Amino acid sequence: QVQLVESGGGLVQAGGSLRLSCEASGIIFSINTMAWYRQAPGKQRELVASINSDGSTNYVEVVKGRFTIFRDNAKNIVYLQMNSLKPEDTAVYYCNLQGVRVPGSFRRNDYWGQGTQVTVSS
Repeated sequence: QVQLVESGGGLVQAGGSLRLSCEASGIIFSINTMAWYRQAPGKQRELVASINSDGSTNYVEVVKGRFTIFRDNAKNIVYLQMNSLKPEDTAVYYCNLQGVRVPGSFRRNDYWGQGTQVTVSS
């Protein structure tokens, strides 16, 4: 069974940095896409950044140039380096793995982390 453990959230002043990490436990053959979403109070969950198995990345416009997503395929970990943080980045950040294949199954499933709070003070 695959479980995701997120870490790295916290409180930071505007202009500061945080690095989020999400580690998938369990035996995993492959993961298609690893992504970070966020949800601010009263708003819908939105995609922040994603990285495919070939290393290609995608970012929401408002974080381009400030956030970097990268992955460690050997350890099944995805990171989100967040620099120049702004108060509007405050949200619960969720890790998402798409197209996960595990031993004994030809199906690919998606998984979500429990979320980690990021608060940026002005």
